[in-house]
Amino acid sequence: MITDIKINRPEPIVSGKHSELFDSVADVQRTIKALEAGKSVLITEFYSDGLSLSKALKTYLKKKLPNESFQEQREYRSEYRKLSNLILIEIVDHKLAVKKPPVIGWLEKLYPETGNFFLSFPQIQGLNGAWQWYKNGISIPVLRNKVHPYYGTYFPTRFDHLELFDNWLKRYDGPKKTAIDVGIGSGILSFQMIKHGFQKVFATDINPNAIIGLKEFMGDTKLSRKIELDFGPLFGKFEKQTELIVFNPPWLPESHDLDNIDEAIYYNEDLFPDFFAGAKQRLLPEGKLVLLFSNLAQITNLTKEHPIEKELAEGGRFQLEKCFKKSVKAASKKTKRNQHWRSSEEVELWVLTKIEDLKVE
Repeated sequence: MITDIKINRPEPIVSGKHSELFDSVADVQRTIKALEAGKSVLITEFYSDGLSLSKALKTYLKKKLPNESFQEQREYRSEYRKLSNLILIEIVDHKLAVKKPPVIGWLEKLYPETGNFFLSFPQIQGLNGAWQWYKNGISIPVLRNKVHPYYGTYFPTRFDHLELFDNWLKRYDGPKKTAIDVGIGSGILSFQMIKHGFQKVFATDINPNAIIGLKEFMGDTKLSRKIELDFGPLFGKFEKQTELIVFNPPWLPESHDLDNIDEAIYYNEDLFPDFFAGAKQRLLPEGKLVLLFSNLAQITNLTKEHPIEKELAEGGRFQLEKCFKKSVKAASKKTKRNQHWRSSEEVELWVLTKIEDLKVE
């Protein structure tokens, strides 16, 4: 049952007793040295003190570590993540125990069993940002209504691939009885398919928060009768053959030197082989397999291998019907990261059809 799923949330820290204390008059450099020594630091006065310390830590690490290439940026972010997660804030009665804190509804919603604990400052920032997105909703260019992503659920901040998919759906003239959306996230591809006339979408996700959030979002509306959810990897419990299978997989190969791999962003070596094997079984003879991807991993030299091209060359299961490509929009001028590769990045929409097994007479 979907209601029995255990939610992903930041693990509450029971005690912050052994922490260094930090406020507006504390020595910032001494505090950063304490973080590097593995000591936790407790923000005691204003919420903004946490922001100041985080900013100072970023400045310090940028001077200490090179931050030019894509790989160097990943290493810098990994070090920042490790040290910044030692900065703590106390929560009392589901509220931050500092002056001028943001109001974060997740503290009550995700921790009904306890109101008093500690969390790291980046976790609090994540909860705060996620609460604003959840409460206010996010406009997606290809949808009429806003989406309200649940805490810890992937949602896109760029829309080029969604526009590619929407244009493809406009031209799609095949049957629209059923479809499968592998890795539904915040629901956008499923909502697009329903918008374009699909009667039923079976959708899965390995992230419990995606399933819980969409169950709550759809409630008892007509949408809840058109989208059936299952918590599980790849195709979950859905075994029946369908006209359309849609997959927006992670675009970057997993790096073994990073902790806390985000399964919405990085793929492991088994993901694509397992997906294509499952898709072969579940696609009707005349059905379409649509994958949304990008050349990001190739142009940033993370890998030369393109998993969809590899399947087409070696898999013997699918053949290419069409591949649509679209150059991505330039990076935001606000971004501090060096994103020179964006000029050559393309999003891709791959349409594959099944190679039918030859029957031996």
